Amino acid sequence: MIDLRRDAHVHTAYSAGHDSISVLVAAAEAAGLAELTFADRVGPDTGWLPSYLATIQRAQQRTDLTLKRGVEVEAIGVDGWLAFPSDLSGLEVISVGLSRLPMQSGLLGPEAIRNLIDRGTMRAEEVVERLVDVTCLAMERVSRYAPTTLARPLEFLAQAGIPESAVDDDAVGALVAACKTNGSAVELSERHRMPTRRLAKAFGEAGVRLLASSDAYSARDVGRWQYLGEVQGELAVAQAA
Repeated sequence: MIDLRRDAHVHTAYSAGHDSISVLVAAAEAAGLAELTFADRVGPDTGWLPSYLATIQRAQQRTDLTLKRGVEVEAIGVDGWLAFPSDLSGLEVISVGLSRLPMQSGLLGPEAIRNLIDRGTMRAEEVVERLVDVTCLAMERVSRYAPTTLARPLEFLAQAGIPESAVDDDAVGALVAACKTNGSAVELSERHRMPTRRLAKAFGEAGVRLLASSDAYSARDVGRWQYLGEVQGELAVAQAA
């Protein structure tokens, strides 16, 4: 159910990563991968995107691996609006991430949300509902421009100290439905161990495409799997049952 020969999300030195595109390609070759997707984080002020895309294109000419030109964008509006760069041309895939929760008052990080919950200003269930709504709307928006993947679904909740028990089956069902409606795949992140096994099983059983993602910031982590191997085994057992 998960093709571990394809790493769907790595970061380069163009953004938060430590290594060049060529070094990451060499690491992918050494790991026996068949495909590598670059997914550096971008925003409205990103100026290096043309150089980034051109460098990936040149690297493709020197390897038998399939290299995909992708980026990760952040949802920043309650309506699912994203921090898009000015030009999306040349991209083969866009990964949707969410590290802050868009509210009418602005973007709030996990610690700020935790404080609101502790003060009784917000309930955990309300945070879940808002997060799921924004994530679904963001996937719909991104799918208009390029094939979409969902990165680290609901990781924000764990960072805010909200237990998975606060995520009911309706919330999970809404995420699954949004992925299917928009043709979005879900990344299973080795680095972040997200989504949880429960979510991974729900996506897999619904036929949502699951992608192996190292979320590597350095070459040594490209195509290296432990958590994903465990999830793969559990999904195979569930499928056979």
